[in-house]
Amino acid sequence: MSTRIEWYEIALRLTLTVAAGAIFGLNRGEHGRAAGLRTTMLVCLAASVSMLQVNLLLATAARPSDSFVKLDLMRLPLGILTGMGFIGGGAILRRGEAVLGVTTAATLWFVTVLGLCFGGGQHVLGLVALALGMLVLSSLKRWEAHMLQSHRGVLTVTSSIDRPTDDELRNAILDRGFSIASVEAGHDKIEERRTLHCELHWRERETNPRPVPTRDWAELPGVLKLHWAPSRNA
Repeated sequence: MSTRIEWYEIALRLTLTVAAGAIFGLNRGEHGRAAGLRTTMLVCLAASVSMLQVNLLLATAARPSDSFVKLDLMRLPLGILTGMGFIGGGAILRRGEAVLGVTTAATLWFVTVLGLCFGGGQHVLGLVALALGMLVLSSLKRWEAHMLQSHRGVLTVTSSIDRPTDDELRNAILDRGFSIASVEAGHDKIEERRTLHCELHWRERETNPRPVPTRDWAELPGVLKLHWAPSRNA
């Protein structure tokens, strides 16, 4: 990084910064994410300006060895990254067992680093990172939709004491391609009922979700009540 920077170099760095932030912002905005065009552009621009300021202050960093004044200019971009950690943490939401906003937080962190690259004059590194980042956000999203993903849910069955038997219920579940991870059982002698909580696991593609045959399971002999609660891995 040169200690002397001309106006045209500043203009180039800011232009690349705005373009990079806009590219990521358009991608996020098309998918309805909270961090859209303006957010990503401002984050990227703030990081870039911090590096430009560091570059402009490099000429004033030198001090005599006996001076008590010392400038640690890299604290400014490091502070930008620390601040982005708080903003990214605020973008992450948890709803039940589902965690949302992780990709948005990672995008904000990534455009911050892009801004630091362009603001510091590492144009090639910034452009390569920009291309790789867009590849991850756009192309891999379609590929990820066709991956087999793990899913789970809890099946609660209230039935008579003797029907359906454990083997009948297990076979009805396994025949539909579900696996049983755990079973919790409860018995009510007064009402002559029992309750089974079965945690089910299965794998499927996001583009081809598997229907859960709750109606077929509810029609098993002896089943009085059935409840299905799907959940997503955090």
